[in-house]
Amino acid sequence: MAKPQDDVVRALQDYTTCDVSDALCKLKYRNGGFLSGLTMWSPQRQDGPTKIAGPVYTVKYVPLDDPAPKHPTHYIDSVPNGAVVFVSCPRKTPNAVYGGLMSARAQFSGAVGSVIDGRFRDLQEQRELGYPVYARDVGTAPPAELLKVAAVNVPVQLQTDEQDMVIRPGDYIVADLNGVVVLPVELAEQALPLMKKQVEADERMAVEIRKGMSFSEASQKFR
Repeated sequence: MAKPQDDVVRALQDYTTCDVSDALCKLKYRNGGFLSGLTMWSPQRQDGPTKIAGPVYTVKYVPLDDPAPKHPTHYIDSVPNGAVVFVSCPRKTPNAVYGGLMSARAQFSGAVGSVIDGRFRDLQEQRELGYPVYARDVGTAPPAELLKVAAVNVPVQLQTDEQDMVIRPGDYIVADLNGVVVLPVELAEQALPLMKKQVEADERMAVEIRKGMSFSEASQKFR
C-alpha cells in the first residue's frame, strides 16, 4: 500500500514550483514557500527539464566551536529512499559542505536530489552522475577545518537575510528551473487542489491571450 506522502509526491510531479508557490500564497504561507538564493547547478546549470519533489531530510552544520556534539555517523548513509537532502551551513562559510561522493551515495540510496544552503564542490562529478543539485554557489575546500555536522532530521533555518524561513523534516521540497520551494506537510492536502485549479485557469487564459484577448479580460474571465 502506498504511503500518503507517496501520493503527494506523485501529485507534485504535475506542477512547477511556481504552481506550488501560487497555492501557498492563497493559503497565506509566507513567500509562497520560496527559498531564496538556491538555483540549479546539476545536471545542468539552470537548463533542462530537471525537477525534484520529495520529503526533506535535513542536515545541520555548525562551527567547530559550537557546544553541540558532532553527529556520530555520516549523515549520507541514513538518507531515505525518495528524499530530498537539504544541507544547512552557517552563513558566509567559504568552504564547500557537500561533494560528489555524497551525491553518489545519495543516488544509490534513492534520494531524488540535494539542496545545499551554502557551497558545494565536484561540479563535473555531480553532472556526470546526472544527479540534481541546487545550491547557493560552488567551492573547492572541504568543510572539516571550519564546521561539523551537529544533527540530522531537525528543523533548520534558511541561511539568508532576505527571509525568515524554516525547513522541517517531512516537509516537501520541490525544485526546478524557477528555484526551490518548501511545502509544509500540513498544507499539502489543501494546496494540491488549488494548484490544479490555478493551472487549469492559466491554461485557458493562455489560449485566449494567444488569440488576442487582453490579460485583464482573460484574468477576469477565468480566474
